[in-house]
Formats: sequence, structure tokens, C-alpha cells
Amino acid sequence: MKTRPTGIGTSNANWMSSLSPKLTAMPLKHLAVPGSHDSFSFWVDVKAPVGPDQKAIVKYLATAFRFVSKKVMKKWSMTQNLTFKEQLDAGIRYFDLRVSSKPGESGTEIYFIHGLFGHKVRDGLSDINSFLDAHGKEMVFLDFNHHYAMGMEHHTYLINMLQEVFGPKLCKIGVVEEITLDYLWENKYQVIVFYHHPSAESCPLIWPGNKCPAPWANTTDTTKLFQFLETTLGERAKMGSFHVTQAILTPRVKTIVKGLVKGLRNYLVERNLPIILTWVETQKPGVDGINIITSDFVELTDFANTVINLNNLLLNEQDRRKT
Repeated sequence: MKTRPTGIGTSNANWMSSLSPKLTAMPLKHLAVPGSHDSFSFWVDVKAPVGPDQKAIVKYLATAFRFVSKKVMKKWSMTQNLTFKEQLDAGIRYFDLRVSSKPGESGTEIYFIHGLFGHKVRDGLSDINSFLDAHGKEMVFLDFNHHYAMGMEHHTYLINMLQEVFGPKLCKIGVVEEITLDYLWENKYQVIVFYHHPSAESCPLIWPGNKCPAPWANTTDTTKLFQFLETTLGERAKMGSFHVTQAILTPRVKTIVKGLVKGLRNYLVERNLPIILTWVETQKPGVDGINIITSDFVELTDFANTVINLNNLLLNEQDRRKT
């Protein structure tokens, strides 16, 4: 099955600043925001050692299929094609980030990782910051949810790096329900960082990970995926946190063996993205609805536009209340 035409031709670089004032006054947790899964994986280093995240999938390939090169691993590690800037231009505003030091490397440098190592984190953050400099009314969620081979010195380095790169753009921890685009604009905040490790607890500019839960279905079956997403949406906290809906399928070892040469995109994602997008189209933001939605290969369907346009449902609801 072919995927739907991409919406990348239409720039969404300023979609937040273009929203109705009724929406910019609403809590951000009630808006529909497009995000990407393993956002950094548009480039991975096939020359570097296999990463210490040691996913079961990669471990299995490394032990059972020694003839499989890292070029094949790359096909199962990459979940995005677009760079950070391209994703931002397309409208993506939530980034799923997994990071690691490089074992055996001196110093405290941190890299993105998904089975294989990606770019240095500092380079990726600088790219995001450059976009924010040019688009002063757009904001991003940065979710550092997995940390590998990192001691306290690495965490300190990364937390300091976030403050150095983004400076006054970092939104201080506050009441989630009070975080609106109007509030961010008034304070010139553009970045909300979630950090799923206790090392950031003393920093008032780094939000704890429990403020942004992202339940994971861990399935290759779209029916099971939708059941899981709807159940977790129904159970999402009414107060005190944002919420991530991971509209993604996760390959099992047998999935990889069957589609070894084709890779994640060609074997699993492309044929399922249209039905996943159809499910997204049926969603509604708001108090009990979706907030952040993530996808693999965000440019293969009209994903970002579809999610952004869901916010019109909130305006329609307000108009109905008035009549």
C-alpha cells in the first residue's frame, strides 16, 4: 500500500504563531502537537561501535546474525529521514531524545543513540536553537527519556549544555495547566525540557520526566496499538502533566528476521502509516483528548498537518457552546 502524499511541501514553520488567540490562551496540554519518535535517528554512524543501549533487537542481530553488517542495522535503527531543521519546518514540535556517552572515549561528550550512535547532542541542540532564533513565537518540547553509559559527570555536562545553548528560552518548571502559548510568549520562553533522571531534580529549568508520560504499546499490530492508545488516553492524568500518544509500531525480533534486508521503513512502517494516520484523524484534543502525538518517518504521510488541524475542533467546540 502506498502512503499518502507528504505535506512537507507546505511549510509549518510558524504554525503556533498562526493559531487563533482562543487557542494560544488554552493550556498547551489541551492542544494537538505533532512529534517525532527517535527524532535524531535521521543519521547514525555505521563506523562507530554498537551502542550501549543494547536493545534486544540489536543484541539479537549482533549475536545470531554475525554476517549482518551495520548497514543493515542502520535500516532498523533509523526512524526518521528529516533533519531537526526539516522536522521543525514541517511542524514537528516534540522531540523524543535518547542519549549516551561513547564507552572508551575520554571526556564527557554525549551523543544521540538508537542502537547505533548519532550526532553529538550539542550539534543537534544548536540546530534547534537556530530555528527558534528565527521563529520567536514557536516552541519545542525536548524529552530526554533514555540515558545510557552516563555517570553524574555526563549528566552535569548535559544539563549545563542545555542551559548554555538555550539560555533564557528555557521555561522554568511551573503548573502545567498554566502553560499556554500566551504565557510562553510573554516570558519569551521557547523550550520545555523533560529529563527522566534524578540528576536534574535540583534544576528549576529542567522538568521531571513524570510531567510528560509517553505510554508505549510495544506491538506490531495496529489493532492492538489503537486499543492501547485509546485505553491510555482514557487513563491520562486529568491534572499536572502533558501526555504523549506514541502512534508507532515496534518491531519484534521475528519481524526483523523476516524483513532483514528491507528495514523498518520498507517492511513495517510504510504499509501501516496510512491506517495509523486514519486513526489520528479521528482524534480530538482537549481536556480528555490527545495532546502530543508522535510518528515514525513524519514526512511519509500528511502527519504534521493532520495533527495541527485537529486544533480546529477546539474552536468549533467553543463556537457551539456560544450558540
